[in-house]
Amino acid sequence: MRNPLKCCAVIAATLAGAAHAQGTSRAPAIEAFGKGVQTYACKASGAAYAWALKAPDATLSDAMGKVIGRHFAGPSWQAGDGSTVVGEALNASPSPDAGAIPWLVLRAKSHAGNGVMASVQYVVRARTEGGLAPASGCDAGHVGSEVRVPYSAVYLFFRG
Repeated sequence: MRNPLKCCAVIAATLAGAAHAQGTSRAPAIEAFGKGVQTYACKASGAAYAWALKAPDATLSDAMGKVIGRHFAGPSWQAGDGSTVVGEALNASPSPDAGAIPWLVLRAKSHAGNGVMASVQYVVRARTEGGLAPASGCDAGHVGSEVRVPYSAVYLFFRG
């Protein structure tokens, strides 16, 4: 990805429109590039076994590559000032990249701190690369094991 934050105008407008339909302003307050891993745990469900998402673990960077925060379980996003937003998924769309995790629109369900994330009401995850759970390797002999799958995404944070 040469410049991950330079989304083409059509994609940016579509995502902004989706967030706007949920009651937000049109322009994101914060744009960040997330790079890290999606951690999956092998779990049993009756006689079947499957990889289940445990948590993301990623750094958030600005357009210049400066680390501005992190993304972790919740799903949560924390800025460098300590403020945090925790989201809940509203919509999911398959990524145009068949090997990538879905694009999401999430609504804030809680906040912590008084910094830049305190007023975020919606988060959009787009331009995903990688991060899908493995297609195999989860069976009775691997229950409880974990895999860390590299991924990247662009995150757009909208205020109410």
